[in-house]
Amino acid sequence: MSGFLYFATIYLAAAVIAVPLAARFRMGSVLGYLLAGVAIGPLFGLVGGETASLRTYAEFGVVMMLFIIGLELEPRTLWGMRTTLLGLGGLQVGLTTLAMMLGGMALGLPWQTALAIGLVLALSSTAIVLQTLTEKGLMKTPGGKSSFSVLLTQDVAVIPMLALLPLLAVAQPDDAQSSLFLWGAAHAAGVEEGGMSLVEGLPGWQVTLMTLAAVAAVIVGGMYLTRPLFRFIHMAKLREIQTATALLIVIAIALLMTLVGLSPALGAFLAGVVLASSEFKHELESNVEPFKGLLLGLFFITVGAGIDFGFLWASFGTVVGLTLAMMAAKAAVLYGLAVFFGITGRDRWLFTLGLAQAGEFGFVLLSFALQTNVIAGEAQQILLLMVALSMLLTPLAFIAWEALSDRMEAGDGARDARQDPDEIDEDGPVIIAGIGRFGQVVNRMVQMSGTRTIVLDHDLSTIELMRRFGFKGFFGDPTRPELLHAAGLNEARVLVVALDDKHAALRLVKYAREARPDLHIVARAHDRVHVYQLYAAGADDIVREMFDSSLRAARYVLENMDFSPFEASAMEKAFFKHDRRILRELAALWQPGIPVEENEDYVVRARELNAELETELVRALDNPELAEEAAREDRNAAKAELSYAARKSVPRSTEA
Repeated sequence: MSGFLYFATIYLAAAVIAVPLAARFRMGSVLGYLLAGVAIGPLFGLVGGETASLRTYAEFGVVMMLFIIGLELEPRTLWGMRTTLLGLGGLQVGLTTLAMMLGGMALGLPWQTALAIGLVLALSSTAIVLQTLTEKGLMKTPGGKSSFSVLLTQDVAVIPMLALLPLLAVAQPDDAQSSLFLWGAAHAAGVEEGGMSLVEGLPGWQVTLMTLAAVAAVIVGGMYLTRPLFRFIHMAKLREIQTATALLIVIAIALLMTLVGLSPALGAFLAGVVLASSEFKHELESNVEPFKGLLLGLFFITVGAGIDFGFLWASFGTVVGLTLAMMAAKAAVLYGLAVFFGITGRDRWLFTLGLAQAGEFGFVLLSFALQTNVIAGEAQQILLLMVALSMLLTPLAFIAWEALSDRMEAGDGARDARQDPDEIDEDGPVIIAGIGRFGQVVNRMVQMSGTRTIVLDHDLSTIELMRRFGFKGFFGDPTRPELLHAAGLNEARVLVVALDDKHAALRLVKYAREARPDLHIVARAHDRVHVYQLYAAGADDIVREMFDSSLRAARYVLENMDFSPFEASAMEKAFFKHDRRILRELAALWQPGIPVEENEDYVVRARELNAELETELVRALDNPELAEEAAREDRNAAKAELSYAARKSVPRSTEA
């Protein structure tokens, strides 16, 4: 018992320390687990031979991962993405596998081993790439969408890869022939060879029937049995029983697949796809996710603990050289596909550099390949080091992309500068810099009031689109002083800064304030820190882009709870007024270059002001005069709206 507690403490402590540190340095949780394994294994020698047996159980996390991946892939969604998945994603997997296979054969490896290596290295790191794309806000860019499609294809492709690996065994052909699908995976999942089996000793046609019956049972059970089962379990209203039910579904399906000689991962993935359209999808996912995360984390720790550093130092040049060659070959394939599918500019390089590494599923495939004698032990060590090293280099690849992107953006800006801006032949008291979603609403309302505006934007396609709908705008970079003066900066009364680029907005506010101390500047802010920066630069009115809509949403929530519309409106107005006062006070304490959480004076005063806000909201709720004032303002606004609707003969708007 003490031995179990010792190892549990070591593994959990390593994960708790290493993973948050890796996340802080944006290296990803997978690399954190690998480094934790390296620390407790080769580095400090805290664990030893038990890692191999632990990995056998930890690999069940792969089964759970594929179940969750299946839950995210509704059949209708997969069908809608068929062109991208089979085209871009399928070609990436196929061409990269072929390139790696040819490279392996050129080094003298048998074609079976070379093909297995190609399958391992064709995959990229879903965990690292998706996390990085999300953190950098690149998921909705063409490069981010294309990367996601390829990663999704790779996740789905793991299933046939797992099925194919045992057939490539060069040392045990009988085993490969006796199990059409992943014997190695079934063995790794904990079912010993020669243990329970529903197909042992049966002729081939009966094995086929049993296999098809098992697959059909998973599909039919997922479609017709899970709903009554979960309704029955829900009657107990016990969270732990719901969790046990989710685990039972995954484990039972894995056992059934193993009994008929199929991969438990294949069965779990199939069940996930079947249940993807079920109303219990999120319930299943939330219950299975913690176990999946812990088991996968344990698996990656055991991989790190099993790395032979003596072998690494002895073969350092070989490992580094092969890793860089592998990443270069993958990048060449990705770049060619980006050109073929019309991915351009910075998105092309994001797609190329972001997916050039090997992935976490490579560790899983290597483990199974070793068990089925497809890849020998020394080759497996080299491949393990190559996969881990390429993942460690991924943050550097994204840094390289950012540097390249900045150079390309500067080049685009230079080209835009060479393209002459529009000649501004109109004047108006209001200049609007930036005509995205924010600026469009401002421009429409101001123009409909009868006030003339001068709209500037550096995106030519946006200006042309505006003109098609009857709104005139002028092409050019609003941060250029000569364009601002041509737009009438010296005579304008109001400047609206609605640029998407935070830094460009800040530069524009600073210049406009220096050029026109009397100009009224209304600026769009992205967050509180941006508010403080714009305030220091000289903006008069600063609007956080999500603040007003969030206030309205909160008021709707209160109105549908136990608060009357009058009370909800009073609390909304009290919150608005107090928050404006908070911003002004905290702006004086904000220090450029110092994170707000490290500014002690700022943190202390923010806590005090938040406590005052609670008191202010309670006072607004208990003060009937404030509630009546809010109600009177709402009634006056409603009367004005009705009067306007009557004059214009249009139906009353439902917007609050």
